[in-house]
Amino acid sequence: MRRALLTFSAIVLAAAVATPSAGAASRNGKQCSNFIECLFGGIGNRDSSGPSFGRANYGPSTRKLISFPQGAKHASGTIIVDTSERNLYLIQPGGKAYKYRVGVGRQGFQWSGSAKISRKAEWPSWTPPKSMIAREKKKGVILPARMEGGPNNPLGARSLYIGSSLYRIHGTNNPSSIGGAVSSGCIRLTNTDIIDLHKRARVGARVIVRR
Repeated sequence: MRRALLTFSAIVLAAAVATPSAGAASRNGKQCSNFIECLFGGIGNRDSSGPSFGRANYGPSTRKLISFPQGAKHASGTIIVDTSERNLYLIQPGGKAYKYRVGVGRQGFQWSGSAKISRKAEWPSWTPPKSMIAREKKKGVILPARMEGGPNNPLGARSLYIGSSLYRIHGTNNPSSIGGAVSSGCIRLTNTDIIDLHKRARVGARVIVRR
């Protein structure tokens, strides 16, 4: 056992000497940050709190902590979505809020109202509504009856369910859509941002969507 440990240590030490400095190391032509990553993989943007989906497109973070005096009339933890601004605000104590950039409902699918977060999910599955399946079929697009969670799922890495409605605040496998009027009414964030929001938001918190 001791000889095996010494042999392993020698291999790791040799790799450490042979591997370029952090930021310049590579494995199979891909950049990695340190020799352990080069030896055993782990390259790519992964979510350590859930299943690893390799190179899921997480997208950049847009979160900013800002002064938000109008949030003082709402309880801390309230989520306010301003669809005209394409921003989501998570109210914090002391007149502050976390601000995230979002994608919102496209023309004909916009809505406003108030409800509560009924549940939260990690890497949610997607069951398209029958109306959506029929609508897309007319365009020649065949949607699955159900899609398991993963990097290709349009709901992305996390989902916050709004009351008993079909609307959700969720991630996306298309981060370039953030900031646009693109959805069927759901509010979407980059996977990086929805993972952050998912950790901060609580079930029972109020969601206010305004136009």
